[in-house]
Amino acid sequence: MTSSEQTYAGAGVSLATAAAIVDRLRTAVGSTATPAVAGAFGAFAGLFAIDEKRLLAASTDSVGSKLVLGRRGDRLRWCGADLAAHCINDVLTTGAEPLFFLDYVAANTIDIEQVAELIEGAADVCRVAGCAILGGETAELPGIYRGDEIDFCGTAVGVVDRDRVVDGSRVEEGDVVVGYPSAGLHANGFSLVRKIVGDGTFDADLLLPPTRLYLDDVRLLRTRADVRALAHVTGGGIAGNLARVLPQGLGALIDPSSWERPEVFQWLADNGVAEDDLRRVFNIGIGYCAIIPAADARDDDLVIGRIVAGGRVAWA
Repeated sequence: MTSSEQTYAGAGVSLATAAAIVDRLRTAVGSTATPAVAGAFGAFAGLFAIDEKRLLAASTDSVGSKLVLGRRGDRLRWCGADLAAHCINDVLTTGAEPLFFLDYVAANTIDIEQVAELIEGAADVCRVAGCAILGGETAELPGIYRGDEIDFCGTAVGVVDRDRVVDGSRVEEGDVVVGYPSAGLHANGFSLVRKIVGDGTFDADLLLPPTRLYLDDVRLLRTRADVRALAHVTGGGIAGNLARVLPQGLGALIDPSSWERPEVFQWLADNGVAEDDLRRVFNIGIGYCAIIPAADARDDDLVIGRIVAGGRVAWA
């Protein structure tokens, strides 16, 4: 690495550590499983049976350090939208329809206007998704958060019929990967973005557009195609998140020339982020992926790759 290169690890974040935590916790989490638990630990959303026909799908996440720039750039409402869309997108990977959302806001000292911006942003997305906000928690925690810091976390819960679950188990060699464009960075990689920005000014409209909600895209696709797997492209990029939904022994070959990247990714490259880190950390323009049979793909689908034998996701 040259002195001008910017990396995620150099910004203080380790993707390997995140993966190791999941492995470390697997035994403890597994020991709590009841007969109603369905699916594997470490998926985008957990599944829990509420009766013989239906499963609840649930996912928890946070906006992360994007909030720092969101506050500086007067875009906290966008950050609220990020959280709701991110959690609903995760639940959607199971094929579930969103039901409700819960939030948690914490700060050294609560600023009512900032909290209102965050919740209103989340509500903007939840109204579109038909997802009720049932409530949440607001906590003032001096001594844990520094002066003007704020944190925003949430949980989305959805429901899916057992015979409509999407879990990747039916993916076959020869299937194709359909990509859905991102709005930009969404809510990942901001420790690195903040390191680049430093204390200087920045273009909030370039860096902070909120995570796209992919609910209508997936609903439409399922009306006319056999959707065998769904992946939300978050931390770990396209390759890391596709790998989470592929059966053992299958991989994918992704063609990065098959779509145009939003301008922000050129901004990152111009500021010293190498292509390898762009692909490993960011969505590089594809925020969601669906795997369907090649015969179900239409001319207006953005096919970005295909499923191949082998256990890894590679770049063409």
